[in-house]
Amino acid sequence: MRLPKLSISFVVIVLAMLPAVLDQTILATALPTIARDLGSLADVSWVVSAYVVASAATIPVWGKLGDRVGRRFVLEASLALFLAASAVCGLAGDMTALIAARAVQGAAAGGLMTLAMAAVGDLVSPRERARYQGYIAAVFALATVAGPLLGGLLTEQVSWRWVFYVNLPLGLAALTGLRLRFPAVPGERPAARFDYAGALLLASATCTLMLICIWGGSKFAWGSAEIVGLGAALLAGTGALVWRERRAADPAVPLDLLRVPTVALASAAFFLITASLFAVTVFAPVFLQAATGATPTRAGLLLVAMMIGVTASTNFAGRRISRGGRYRRYPLAGLTLMAAGLAGMAALVGARSQLATVLCLGVFGLGFGMVGQILTVIVQNGVDRSRLGTAMATTNFFRALGGAVGAAVLGAVFASEGGVVPGVRLVFGIAAPLALAALGLVWRLEEAKLGEETAPPSGTASGEPTGGRAPVPSRPAIGAVR
Repeated sequence: MRLPKLSISFVVIVLAMLPAVLDQTILATALPTIARDLGSLADVSWVVSAYVVASAATIPVWGKLGDRVGRRFVLEASLALFLAASAVCGLAGDMTALIAARAVQGAAAGGLMTLAMAAVGDLVSPRERARYQGYIAAVFALATVAGPLLGGLLTEQVSWRWVFYVNLPLGLAALTGLRLRFPAVPGERPAARFDYAGALLLASATCTLMLICIWGGSKFAWGSAEIVGLGAALLAGTGALVWRERRAADPAVPLDLLRVPTVALASAAFFLITASLFAVTVFAPVFLQAATGATPTRAGLLLVAMMIGVTASTNFAGRRISRGGRYRRYPLAGLTLMAAGLAGMAALVGARSQLATVLCLGVFGLGFGMVGQILTVIVQNGVDRSRLGTAMATTNFFRALGGAVGAAVLGAVFASEGGVVPGVRLVFGIAAPLALAALGLVWRLEEAKLGEETAPPSGTASGEPTGGRAPVPSRPAIGAVR
């Protein structure tokens, strides 16, 4: 049976995202072997850190370029860059070359994630977006489970270099699909030049913040001259960025977008949600292995309970929203379940029970599956279509910051307790209120029924007409503050 055009285009989007999604998980089991082969265990953490820093620093720039030039072209460019960097990673002969290539790969990955999510908004009607974003969430869940297993298999049976080479066939298939089957939605080309100075200041400030999060409390003490100096540089860079963007004709970081209630509230919620997710994905396996005696493989398999919950609830919520167009109840219920799962784990860690942990992970997963993709849909429908890329970049940027800050703060909290059980109890005890704080933010979003048709592109990036043209009707505003 022949697939409809929309289905083919969506499969292409998923294929384009898949290398970047897998790359976040597949590398973990290969790192010890890489350190041994390239002879620098002390620097192996930068194989991960360089990727994370570069990705966060470039996310907003990719989104802005997609809005200006057209998402298909920029998505193709980011995917081609990712594949080239993957090949160089596989060929790297020393740690320095590998870290440099990983930085380029991370920069390209920021574009893949942001542009692919925005492209769903180009293809799918508002009411259907939750269902399609749910499919993407299911792919994320599958990659989270399959990535470490695939990475271990490739490392043991072939070579760690294939952890990077495996991206090439997937990426080439996606590039072919983008060229042949993906519609070329034109971008909005403002008369003003691209804001290169703003983009550079943004990248500099983001890198500084990420380095503080990565180094603070581990490589350097929080009160050390290095961290204090980075903090001063961050304040100066942020001030320069705000000064520049207020004066730029077409700013790389449109500060006015953060005054849109939908974007502001969802971005803050994403920050808190990602930080709480970090508590589960990092410290649940640590607890299962150190306190309950689970092997690494068994600990990974026990996390499948969370992924099953994510997949089930994200598809349930997406289908229900597609039928009725109502969405607000799902992230509220989801955040409540997330907080309950985290609180349950904090209360039950003393029992050292694998069964209790799995049940709490399942509750957390059921909740998480009803949050992320629906908040994405809310943002997509709360801004003009010509700003989809920038809006998705903004929320993804705050997701990245939430992960980095969560890693720094919760990691320091865990280390301060001096034992696995008390450390994990405190980490989950902090993460649960973070989910409740996100619930409070989402509660302030008003609901407007989603439409069944996609809206045509508007005249300008700001949604205002130019050259005397009449304004194009836009979607109902979503996300007004109560």
